[in-house]
Amino acid sequence: MGMVDATHADGRRWLLILVAREIATDTVGEVIYQTQRYTKLIEGHSAIDAHRALPLSAPAALALHSIRALPLSGPATLAPHLIRNRMSRPLFLRIMNAVEDHDDYFVQKRNAAGLIGFSCHQKVTAAMRQLAYGIAADALDEYLGIAESTAIESLRRFVKAVVQVFEHEYLRSPNENDTTRLLELGEDRGFPGMLGSIDCMHWKWKNCPTELHGMYQGHVHEPTIILEAVASKDLWIWHAFFGMPGSHNDINVLHRSPLFAKLAEGKAPEVNYSINRHDYMMGYYLADGIYPSWATFVKTIPEPHGNKRKYFAKAQEAVRKDVERAFGVLQARFAIVRGPARHWNEKTLGYIMKACVIMHNMIIEDEGEVDWEERFPEGGENVRVSHDEIPDLDDFIQMHKKIRDDETHYQLREDLVEHLWQHYPDKY
Repeated sequence: MGMVDATHADGRRWLLILVAREIATDTVGEVIYQTQRYTKLIEGHSAIDAHRALPLSAPAALALHSIRALPLSGPATLAPHLIRNRMSRPLFLRIMNAVEDHDDYFVQKRNAAGLIGFSCHQKVTAAMRQLAYGIAADALDEYLGIAESTAIESLRRFVKAVVQVFEHEYLRSPNENDTTRLLELGEDRGFPGMLGSIDCMHWKWKNCPTELHGMYQGHVHEPTIILEAVASKDLWIWHAFFGMPGSHNDINVLHRSPLFAKLAEGKAPEVNYSINRHDYMMGYYLADGIYPSWATFVKTIPEPHGNKRKYFAKAQEAVRKDVERAFGVLQARFAIVRGPARHWNEKTLGYIMKACVIMHNMIIEDEGEVDWEERFPEGGENVRVSHDEIPDLDDFIQMHKKIRDDETHYQLREDLVEHLWQHYPDKY
């Protein structure tokens, strides 16, 4: 049960705000009754102890807790709402309203007996608590008054709605403006032509069906599902390919990944740059040693000899940490992807992972790491491609060969070794 402090000065003010909130969500019955009762007690004065509290219903308690936007002490960044939901109040409300508009399940209704059902606020909060803390669904009953089955269904519907509403904007491939900004970030760090860093993360699947253990069990000796991601310096995740069984390695995942699909089809924004008097027409990603020696990857030098090569290896390994940092922040914000997955359905796990990545990017934008002027509400419609026509089969095959060209890979790495040594000798 939620508790409201019965103080003479603040009691009426909090209750008026609470009633206004509950009226807005059409859950006024019990709150009005409790408000009238509480008002009478306040007017009596002698019947009220300033340290006593009055219990409220779950919806009312949730509404009251949500009203407390600022902490009692300390910086505003430590506001309870920001800590509990991993995002600011305006962003939380934006997501909640969008989900309610998209899926009728979140619209508050009356049941066959005429009783008011759960509010959108309750259902979305139940989903967010599971995502943010990784707690079991049956742990929400005391606070939110929601049964385990409803909490699970709320989570499933919520993550699906988030993906369907926001994926086109917050999990888009880099458009021309995005690509320009990424190239500028790479140039400032001594890696002209860099579009980000790539790596894979394993998510343990606790409730993997027994018959699938062999397929999903890899080097960690437990069933896992793999997320392949590309991240930039600001920790924005530009590419997320999830669902490959844990028995695969990063190369197997790459061969199934759509990462280079647009590039091979001639639909990716142009990337033209020059390093050490050599011209290049494709961007690249920093990767670890397991990845193939393709023209689109720059890997470190194992056991480097000489100061130049040692310096390059140090710089590459430092900048490549972007994607590992992104994984760490993603798991810190959404503990559900840090601990073992408890759901049985692979499709549900896919929606959960995608929704967490999308909200991770939304939080980055909301916190100011990304320029608001670079937002594209209709992201897909703002992409201007480098070729107007779909290439024929021969062009498609030739582009695939260029992507996998190992000679370009080694030449690019040598050029970067010289570029870093000459132009950024003290940066790393």
